[in-house]
Amino acid sequence: MTDPVPITVYRRQPCELCEEAIETIESVASAAEITVEIETVDVDGDPDLRERYGDRVPVVAVDGLERFELFVDETELAGALRDAS
Repeated sequence: MTDPVPITVYRRQPCELCEEAIETIESVASAAEITVEIETVDVDGDPDLRERYGDRVPVVAVDGLERFELFVDETELAGALRDAS
């Protein structure tokens, strides 16, 4: 059994795009039979993160590498998950 692939979603509350990104991650991971561990980080809770990400959330990092901004491409995510697992 492999370790879960760590995924970080930089987001704000409320954020419909952020919710969609998380749902896409869960769906793609399930279809690929890859276990993921999703951490969400509210950028408004940290002035440095708020400055860094501004309005371009969600930003999704897969295994520590920022891969997506605003929208998660299912095909690219599946490849990134396979590469990281």
